[in-house]
Amino acid sequence: MNRKYFLSLIPASLLISPLKSIANEASITTPKKVKIPSYLVSGDTIGITCPAGYITQAEIEPSVIQMKSWGFNVVIGKTVGAKDFTFGGTDEERLTDLQQMLDEPTIKAIMCARGGYGAVRIIDQLDFSKFKSSPKWIIGFSDITILHCHINTNVHIASIHSKMCNSFPSDWSLAEPIQIETINSIQQALKGEKLRYGTTYNTSNRMGIATGELIGGNLRCIENLAGSKSEIQTDGKILFVEDTGEYLYSIDRMFYNLKRSGKLDKLKGLIIGGFKVKPDDSGSEFGKTLIDIVLEKVKGFDYPVCFDFPVGHQRANFALKCGIKHKLEIWESGTVLAEI
Repeated sequence: MNRKYFLSLIPASLLISPLKSIANEASITTPKKVKIPSYLVSGDTIGITCPAGYITQAEIEPSVIQMKSWGFNVVIGKTVGAKDFTFGGTDEERLTDLQQMLDEPTIKAIMCARGGYGAVRIIDQLDFSKFKSSPKWIIGFSDITILHCHINTNVHIASIHSKMCNSFPSDWSLAEPIQIETINSIQQALKGEKLRYGTTYNTSNRMGIATGELIGGNLRCIENLAGSKSEIQTDGKILFVEDTGEYLYSIDRMFYNLKRSGKLDKLKGLIIGGFKVKPDDSGSEFGKTLIDIVLEKVKGFDYPVCFDFPVGHQRANFALKCGIKHKLEIWESGTVLAEI
């Protein structure tokens, strides 16, 4: 097991911290109660669809084999293998495929095959009425942040931010332990286990305790939704963010968007996941690190902040249940995020 990240192995003694909460206790509008879809049991069906980027039948096969080994049936959507330039089929094909899975009562969870780009092109045409009355788990990350945010804000249904079909290893004997652990966390989330994760201490962390609904995802997607009806709602919540392939100045601009739009004002806690930063162009160095950028934006707020959390475009990308209440504890011995 990777020593930096540990799953459900935190001693009970560490769950009692002498630190008092320093989370923002400002008056917060009471959010609507989030409905939790039924957890899956053996024999339930998972649908696979491509609301964003293109992927082949061969590329999803390892995930199909693995999910079947967990005891689930798998239905493969028509967009798997379909291609319209970078997309997994045309907008109409992707919309129709996802809509059918949202409406089909025998499908208990929908695994998005991969990210890329495309969910925002169909989000306003989706009808969530049947999904709202009979919710199911939506699974994915990266561009699927569009679905997580829209569903959390408008439909108030919990969802799973996690790896997708393109992250399952084709040969498990060659997979790294962290890859196996993160894939297995999807199964644990679907079957209703209360997830608990931890990571080692970062000296830039801001210690404290926070309790609230967990929400978040890809920072670029969150920024792009600002001002739309899919805009993320963060008041009273624990926000997690991650991103990949962005310049530091671009990350700074995105965090300014969060700050200027008030998304950082009434947080209970902030989790910084993996950020694969694009190197500055020679002669155009930004001059600030990711940590500098974040701490500058949360200056003036007193909620806990942690860095290097195992979520994002990296091997250490564990399943997180968006919309579910969590407790975040940060101290010098490490960070713990536990579903409650």
